[in-house]
Amino acid sequence: MADEWKAPEDGNGDTKSWQLLEKVLLASVQEQRRARRWGIFFKLLTFIYLFGAIALFSPRLDFQGAAARSGAHTALIEVNGMIADKEQASADNIVTSLRKAFEDSNTKGVVLRINSPGGSPVQSGYIYDEIRRLRGEHPDTKLYAVITDLGASGAYYIASAADAIYADKASLVGSIGVTAAGFGFVGAMDKLGVDRRVYTSGEHKAFLDPFQPAKEEETRFWQEVLETTHRQFIASVKKGRGERLKDAEHPELFSGLVWSGEQALQLGLVDALGSASLVARDVVGAKDLVDFTVRESPFDRFAKRLGAGVAEQLSLWMGLQGPALR
Repeated sequence: MADEWKAPEDGNGDTKSWQLLEKVLLASVQEQRRARRWGIFFKLLTFIYLFGAIALFSPRLDFQGAAARSGAHTALIEVNGMIADKEQASADNIVTSLRKAFEDSNTKGVVLRINSPGGSPVQSGYIYDEIRRLRGEHPDTKLYAVITDLGASGAYYIASAADAIYADKASLVGSIGVTAAGFGFVGAMDKLGVDRRVYTSGEHKAFLDPFQPAKEEETRFWQEVLETTHRQFIASVKKGRGERLKDAEHPELFSGLVWSGEQALQLGLVDALGSASLVARDVVGAKDLVDFTVRESPFDRFAKRLGAGVAEQLSLWMGLQGPALR
């Protein structure tokens, strides 16, 4: 049987070598332990950072707190960007904000601060109807629309439901019209030698297909749809503004043109020039502005766009979107 291996016990050189090796191994183990501890520390730090970010941007948190609403205040609701489903300025978000503002017992007035080019006539109509309903339920709480840079099309549709409209002298106001745009690729397909094959049940089912030639009767039909929506828009503005429109029969008032705030005042599209803070201080009489705007967190927006963004953008590119108030 072979002799069992043993570490050399004689000789100062061998002993020192083993002691050095032992120190190296111990140092390596200690370094690994330190690395693990630092790894745990940084993971914990990352977790705390992410948790804090989620908490910071969560729309469910109210950082203004009950103290900010304990006294009389003017409720502020922002309408920014496109008015469309799943956008920040969707009917769901704006209507929820309006209801909370009107139901707060310390709200002395509501300011709808608008900076929007318009958007969906359906979403705008929902908000318009809710404003009028809430005004009927809370007659002592006035709602004022304040247009900042832009209050056009669907955004003006919403504003026309307010008790009064304010704007800056340089604001852009109006654009009372309807548009639906797309592209036609028939000529390009002919040059490329590409055939388009569409199978439908219903004679006009594919009448918005940009890869097929437009038919005269379908173009007339689509124009009638847009004109019907335009008439609804005009009727709502006239109902909301009433006799404050200086000349409701002005030939260009409902043509889709946009006016400066100063011109809009002369036409009766707005009632006065001023900002949100001016309205809160001098009109409502409660200078403290409390923001009731429902805001989605970045995580919510990312999740929504991840699922629907590609399909929505493709439909827009192909010209399959519905009418828009612009």
